Amino acid sequence: MVDRFPRPRLLPAAEDAVLIEFSPSIDPALAPLIAAWSEAIHNNLGHWLTDLVPSYGSITVYYDPSRIDFRLIISRLNRIPESLCEVSGQPEGRIIELPVWYHPSVGPDLNTLADACGLDPVQVAAVHSGTGYQVYALGFSPGFAFMGQVDPTIATPRLERPRTRVPAGSVGIANRQTAVYPSVSPGGWQLIGRCPTSLFDEESLALLRVGDQVRFRSVGRKEFMDLGGDDTPFEERGAPA
Repeated sequence: MVDRFPRPRLLPAAEDAVLIEFSPSIDPALAPLIAAWSEAIHNNLGHWLTDLVPSYGSITVYYDPSRIDFRLIISRLNRIPESLCEVSGQPEGRIIELPVWYHPSVGPDLNTLADACGLDPVQVAAVHSGTGYQVYALGFSPGFAFMGQVDPTIATPRLERPRTRVPAGSVGIANRQTAVYPSVSPGGWQLIGRCPTSLFDEESLALLRVGDQVRFRSVGRKEFMDLGGDDTPFEERGAPA
């Protein structure tokens, strides 16, 4: 079992939610522990739950307060470590490959980011696609997967002013996180390319799951188009005040 982490803190998050906090920082070694806790919570408290949201260093447990009260949910959560089997030090999950066309026409921040990092755009693409990423959490919009960690040489903060419209498939970086926008939405991540793979649909829902390992593969425009990509150049629109 992953035992170098202390027992998590159980904190009230809302009238119908408890935050299970393992660590305030990102640590890949936490992933198998969080996955094991999530499965145990589903198995032991599933009929009382309304949602379960794992993240980088925590799990938020949403429950039905008309069926179970806070004290009882805390009591049940405190028993979870007793029900855990041995936790592997390696996260379990699928290996998913996502093609990306790294180009300024679809990645409007690629050149600026490259200049800031002392690299050229081709080198940024090579660094980004040369790293494997773990899916730590899903959120923000359906199918949006928070992945890490980005190599420090290309890690870059979010934009100071988010964009009102980011095209579906846009690949972005925010500090040491990376993600693909599954659908058109606002967003403040720095965009470096576009992915042709659909990450969410109403039938199969989200392509990526917490614990999956993702590798990006750099492709040219032709392969991007052959895979169903949309090469419409990014058009900057006004940001909210």
